[in-house]
Amino acid sequence: MSNPLDTDAGSELFSSYEADLRLVQADLHQKLDQIPEQTGEPRKATIRQAEHAVEEATELLDQMRIEKQNIPSATRTKINQRFRNFESDVDAAKRKLKLLSDDRKALFGNRYTDNPSRDDQLEQRQQLLSGTDRLGRSTDRIRESQRIANETEQIGAGTLADLHSQRAVMEHTRGTLLESEGYVDRSVKTLRGMARRMATNRIITVAIITVLVLLIIAVIVSKFR
Repeated sequence: MSNPLDTDAGSELFSSYEADLRLVQADLHQKLDQIPEQTGEPRKATIRQAEHAVEEATELLDQMRIEKQNIPSATRTKINQRFRNFESDVDAAKRKLKLLSDDRKALFGNRYTDNPSRDDQLEQRQQLLSGTDRLGRSTDRIRESQRIANETEQIGAGTLADLHSQRAVMEHTRGTLLESEGYVDRSVKTLRGMARRMATNRIITVAIITVLVLLIIAVIVSKFR
């Protein structure tokens, strides 16, 4: 194990990583002590937990390796020594975990031996057949999932094709509306021109009638003089 935590020798962040690593190491060593006393499924579960602790410890070491570069050189010597102690401890835990994981007899129980009996062979064969059956079911599920994925992809492709067709129809409709709007604009201009001409004609007609009325009045007045 590494030396006691020295908060005066490093940054607060490094010290925080160091404290977390100590907790993970304690849990890891506890798991490593439990594994030799277990067999079968409990042993495999504890091994998985120990592997997770090793991964977490490795991640903390990586963070500490980055953070110690930001520590002043005056205190970095102590930090480096503590860091190497942590690395050595984690590496030793990895090696011990690998040895414990490779112990097939303890991992699987007395069912697996170098010279199995006939009953053990039969049990191993049944387990292999069971594993093969589970593998077959898993393969079938994967194939079914792949079939569903392919169908979904085909449906998606059809939907995209429909959307593309609808877009083409909408663009055509939009073009038709724009063309119709052009026709309406021209019609409005024509109607406005006709209205202006009608107004002009009305003014001319009123003017002619007014002139005629004035001429008639003038003629009548001239006869009575």
